[in-house]
Amino acid sequence: MPSTPIQSPDNPWARQLRQLSASAHQRRRQGKTVLDGIHLVQAYCATGAQPVQLIVSESGQRHPELQTWLQHPATPPSICLSDRLFAACSAVQSPVGIAALITYPTPEPPTRLQEPCLMLEGLQDPGNLGTLLRSAAASGMQRVFLSPSCASAWSPRVCRAAMGAHFHLAIHEDMNLCDLARRQEGPVLAAALTQAQPYYSQDLSGTLALVIGNEGSGLSEALLQQVTGRVYIPMQGSTESLNAAVAGSILLFERQRQLALRGATALSTGGAPSRTDAGS
Repeated sequence: MPSTPIQSPDNPWARQLRQLSASAHQRRRQGKTVLDGIHLVQAYCATGAQPVQLIVSESGQRHPELQTWLQHPATPPSICLSDRLFAACSAVQSPVGIAALITYPTPEPPTRLQEPCLMLEGLQDPGNLGTLLRSAAASGMQRVFLSPSCASAWSPRVCRAAMGAHFHLAIHEDMNLCDLARRQEGPVLAAALTQAQPYYSQDLSGTLALVIGNEGSGLSEALLQQVTGRVYIPMQGSTESLNAAVAGSILLFERQRQLALRGATALSTGGAPSRTDAGS
């Protein structure tokens, strides 16, 4: 049976939901964030992790899809907020009316950079950042480094845009990308418009760091000084540049295409894929 909805904005869970939805400082201080929407919450629970608290709205309790899921024995217990209180506490619009408070992971950076990774500098738009995280996970990239000037990776809007990609990535925030680029043991390729080669002419299949910059200003000169190569996406007409999420996604899936092609070539010749690093 549906539970009686909480009405008071002073309820501790409602207050925490409001804090975490609105404040990056509170998310960092508490090490927690808000997942908003049934598919995002389900994706989190599917990993075997348990939310700190599951919260539904009054009308959400009556939504057929959510009602079925809430009644499943494996679903964590939930509390119910009135529709007005839920809307006042949530940072994004949830058509179903469900949110989860979770403790997000803070993985230790590796001491040696010997694997492919994505480096993001100054990405401010939550949609762009979430889309790039989603593309990284979908294309097989497993580690992402964010500069201090990026939007908060675990903000509700970024989580919503990434649609569960966070749970398949090692995400490192507030990182010194110049230092990381110097320590990367493979090539470091930046998406740039000057002194760059067409992306399809470069080997992206090795142990490389792919570097994407700010939506408007691109990469800082300091970081560009540390890269080993630059790539660009040729365009027709008068378009000067692509959205950072679109450009980064194209490069990530070109890397996936090259990896698949190398694997197919190795199978057809009966040998192992070449270990030539990108850009070499």
